[in-house]
Amino acid sequence: MNDCASGDAAAICSARDCRAPAVWLLAWNNPKIHTPERRKQWTACPEHRDTLAAFLRARGFLREVTALEE
Repeated sequence: MNDCASGDAAAICSARDCRAPAVWLLAWNNPKIHTPERRKQWTACPEHRDTLAAFLRARGFLREVTALEE
């Protein structure tokens, strides 16, 4: 899965094998290895937003889901 939401190129979905444009940003961290203020980022297309969020939520990693700003 992608771990970068910034850059010159248009963001693509972090779901495996998905190349759709991303419109959502999922901020997360693993509290066992990251400080509380650290945020990793995944990007998601509309189709994969819920499944990626559910994956992170089940592990207690999901912190926030917001619209991806260009």
